[in-house]
Amino acid sequence: MSQRFSGKTIVITGACRGIGAGIAERFAQEGAHLVLASNDLERVTFTADQLAREYGVSTLALGIDVTNESDIERLYREGHARFGSIDVSVQNAGIITIDHYDTMPRADFDKVLQVNTTGVWLGCREAAKYMVRQGSGRLINTSSGQGRQGFIYTPHYAASKMGVIGITQSLSLELARHNITVNAFCPGIIESEMWDYNDRVWGEILSTDEKRYAKGELMAEWVRNIPLRRAGKPSDVAGLVAFLASDDAAYLTGQAINIDGGLIMS
Repeated sequence: MSQRFSGKTIVITGACRGIGAGIAERFAQEGAHLVLASNDLERVTFTADQLAREYGVSTLALGIDVTNESDIERLYREGHARFGSIDVSVQNAGIITIDHYDTMPRADFDKVLQVNTTGVWLGCREAAKYMVRQGSGRLINTSSGQGRQGFIYTPHYAASKMGVIGITQSLSLELARHNITVNAFCPGIIESEMWDYNDRVWGEILSTDEKRYAKGELMAEWVRNIPLRRAGKPSDVAGLVAFLASDDAAYLTGQAINIDGGLIMS
């Protein structure tokens, strides 16, 4: 594989599993320095060490809470001190809960917005400070198919991911003069621990006396509606993110790109 990102520093939040780990592996394959962050320090350290061994890249693993400003400042400060630049920042940390409108706790609603939307803004804000000084950079934000179209029992998640697109568009206008692009990607059904949770909890809520969903059945039913007839893999998403971070995407900013096998077209 080409080494497009050799010598470049890539910061990824939510990097210990699923899409985040897939993105980290793609950048490792292309020779990047990796700053990997998660609220699970043990697991993100394992991921970082594994990538360093397998691909011979330099890594830094940090345990952070993306809603904590001091943690975010530390993430970019230590990443910059270690590698000398912040070239790409992928704001990927995210959570979901699923519940009826009348039983969803206010705390769940607030937490999803704080992590998925405020956390993205805080990461962009801090990363951009370094990129402005450098005169270049790439900010890449994780939205969702629900950033395009809301879905049942997840109004807070839909709101949070629509908010990511708003942040992306707004910051792209403000940062363009500094040669910083800001884009988002909108995954659909991706094989991951989050989608294991989604399959289980949506399956429980959507089950009826006539139809009870066993493990994997609801996700399989939804996958049949995808034109490409399969769920995505983290590597599918990682390919798009690597493109957005590359020189080939230098004239692309303010966009939110669906990556869902054709499930939602725009």
